[in-house]
Amino acid sequence: MGHRWQLGLVALVQVLVLALWFSASAVAPALRAEFALSGAQAGWLTATVQVGFALGAVGSALANLADRIPPNVLITLSALVGVAATAALALLAHDAWTVLALRLLTGVSMAGVYPPGMKIVVSWFPNARGSALGLLVGALAVGSAAPQLINGLSTLPWRGVLLTASVLALVGAAVSLLLVRSGPAMRPARVPDPRYVARMFRDPRQRLVNLGYFGHMWELYALWSWLPAYLAASNAVHGRLGIGVAAFVVAGLYGLVGCLVAGLWADRRGRAHVAMIAMLLSAGCGLASVLVFDNPVLFLVVLAAWGATAVADSAQFSAALTEVADQEYIGTALTAQTAIGFLVSVLTIQALPAVADLVGWRLAVPLLAVGPLLGAAAMARLRTPVRA
Repeated sequence: MGHRWQLGLVALVQVLVLALWFSASAVAPALRAEFALSGAQAGWLTATVQVGFALGAVGSALANLADRIPPNVLITLSALVGVAATAALALLAHDAWTVLALRLLTGVSMAGVYPPGMKIVVSWFPNARGSALGLLVGALAVGSAAPQLINGLSTLPWRGVLLTASVLALVGAAVSLLLVRSGPAMRPARVPDPRYVARMFRDPRQRLVNLGYFGHMWELYALWSWLPAYLAASNAVHGRLGIGVAAFVVAGLYGLVGCLVAGLWADRRGRAHVAMIAMLLSAGCGLASVLVFDNPVLFLVVLAAWGATAVADSAQFSAALTEVADQEYIGTALTAQTAIGFLVSVLTIQALPAVADLVGWRLAVPLLAVGPLLGAAAMARLRTPVRA
């Protein structure tokens, strides 16, 4: 199988398996009613996945699992753990703490799916990693938004939505095991050295790349998590069908388009430049949403643009770090970047509904623009020569 075929397969696996990520968030109202979840606990339906992902990424890196286990097999095994956790939530969970524990386990499993997928893609496209990783992150966007579509288009109860996501992930696990293979540029990574993290943040270029990524993560997952609530508050769409489909289109389809365009552009114009432009546009969309909140047509147009630009820069931060980090410690650098970034996302996922209770969703969600504005400033600084 050729390199383009393998890229398509890895992207397909990501779409199918990452449907587990927001599967519980898509049916959050039903879960709140079923398990008497408080507002804070409902926020943790996604936040615990983020924490689990960070823990899983660090644990996998320290155990050097991606070198001890073929990446496609690691993806398969991790996907099966996520399937088991999600199916158990649907069939066996009996209280709020069980639900959150299973979501934490789901996050841990996702750390064995997405990073190894990036590693496989780069092994096939070492000289075009911007566009290739752009497609992979676009697949992440589609997969993450898929439960919203399942919930919107079907009449399934919440357990049916979770089990459908589990079946999709099971198919993805099979595709990974049977068809996905690493490319000729695959190289074993060094065992991570935690001491390098301090060195990384002392280096101006690596520090700026990471600051840009943290600003990106401040915005992205909180936007994805609370997009249905934002849509409902705007009255731009009505009913479960309308909100679910709109959330999928904004976060999934437009996110995919944004990632593809940014990836192709970044390989030509530079990652810092493209990331800066994407973050400025994303912040602009967030601020503009306040002005068009009461106009359904304009509001949806702005949200579509926001969905495309909020995730467009994501792959470029990983690619940029691999270019400026010490080549002997790329694994450590990426692990630290990812783990810290996902923990940053927990803050805004949890804080956003509390802020919305005080000022309303119209003013709360645009506050996410603070992250990309600060990230864009870091990317602007990276574009100019910096002294070590």
